[in-house]
Amino acid sequence: MSYMGVDVGTTGCKAVVFDESGRQVALAYREYPLLAPHKGWAELESADVCAKCFAVIREAAEAAAADPVRSLGISSQGEAFTPVGAGGEFLGNAMVSSDARAALIAETWSAEFGREKLYQATGHTAHPMFALFKLLWLRENQPQTWAAARRFHCFEDLLQLRLGLEPAISWPLAGRTMMFNVRTHDWDDAILDAAGLDRGRLARPLPSGAVVGTIPSDIARELALPDGVAVVAAGHDQVCAALGAGVTTEGRAMYATGTVECICPAFDEPRFSDELFRCNLCTYDYSVEGMYATIAYSLTGGNLLKWFRDEWAQREVEEAAAAGSDPYDLLMAKMPAEPTDLLVLPYFTPSGTPYFDAHTTGAILGLRLTTTREEVMRALLEGVAFEMRLNLDILERSGIRADELIASGGGAKSRILVQLKADVLGKPITTLAITETGCFGAALLARSADTGTPVRKLTDELIMKTDRIEPNPDRAARYAERFAAYKRLYPALRPLQAE
Repeated sequence: MSYMGVDVGTTGCKAVVFDESGRQVALAYREYPLLAPHKGWAELESADVCAKCFAVIREAAEAAAADPVRSLGISSQGEAFTPVGAGGEFLGNAMVSSDARAALIAETWSAEFGREKLYQATGHTAHPMFALFKLLWLRENQPQTWAAARRFHCFEDLLQLRLGLEPAISWPLAGRTMMFNVRTHDWDDAILDAAGLDRGRLARPLPSGAVVGTIPSDIARELALPDGVAVVAAGHDQVCAALGAGVTTEGRAMYATGTVECICPAFDEPRFSDELFRCNLCTYDYSVEGMYATIAYSLTGGNLLKWFRDEWAQREVEEAAAAGSDPYDLLMAKMPAEPTDLLVLPYFTPSGTPYFDAHTTGAILGLRLTTTREEVMRALLEGVAFEMRLNLDILERSGIRADELIASGGGAKSRILVQLKADVLGKPITTLAITETGCFGAALLARSADTGTPVRKLTDELIMKTDRIEPNPDRAARYAERFAAYKRLYPALRPLQAE
């Protein structure tokens, strides 16, 4: 028997099949373009995303045909939704996390509703990334689409719809809409009433690990799947990845490098405090029912490395294409090993935690005529890591421990990058045999639903650690000194840019 995890990300989607031993037996990936039709907008064409999800499911299922898939779980990027018409047609593109068009609405609407009231219900603080404010923008600016939409689906439930099921949204992903009450585990009627939105236009919420339905035979055949494949609610990509990294007890935290850079610890009781509220650090349902999580994140993460590749590294792209290798590996190998003299504020998109600043932009300080392209690349990565250290300090002051950091995501494949992060954070980072932890977490939930084995037991049995990368003492000491300067960078640049 095998189990599939599907991950619908911001820059691409993948499907990965794992056998009973937890070994990865098939992987398929497709990339799709991020659209920016206007300044501050960031969209995905939902039909393209779903078509490519079908393509990766089919490719992975065909590759695993000797050990057919029994069930699958879907891990999804947060916040993005698609308006869907009465006939199932898509009425518009999906606005992804970094889309900032709803910034003004987020400020004015949340002030009127009550920012503290929103936080106490949803565990989140207002930001234009959340689906609530994007929906309000749609209602005000595209009223015809708003009126014609029968449903608004995030990508987890949208893909379920395409798979022929009555869609359901996992509790963790519902939490990222900012319309879901983390205490009652249901849509919040007061928020929906204030937004003018009927709950019938949203998917039914289910805990992670609950069975949504069985894929109809005709669609299963189209996807090279056997009859009877169950689809299981998995959740927001970050908590799925944390589960796939083995975060099932307090004190552990995933450190993920994907489009978004993220640290995700889990804990047994919901945490609400003035400091967490002030620093925009949320509390929402985890991918293990009964547990909760927070995410400290920078919306500028792996997308910054992709930007550097696309804009500054055409030579490596061509070399990699000719050699059949990865351009990122070539870039990492050329990067200097020692800390740079540059200081980067990594707000190349709206910031994430702790500031939730959609206006202040990125900056590179310390440039000279002697500065090399490779130094700039390392400095960009240092800036993102410094931002995560800033968040980690706040979490630990708030009593949310991260004694063990576990690497996941594409960046976990690069020892050079993991070493840089360990040096900047001054903490060891554990690496795993499986780096596709988002898909693995979704597949573990699918397997748990199929077999009845508790998901914690599965993680204990199947997750294999491969290395523990310790900080280099000299570099860590230098970064600790630089961190003091980094903490002053945003307060200094924000008023300057505001002028």
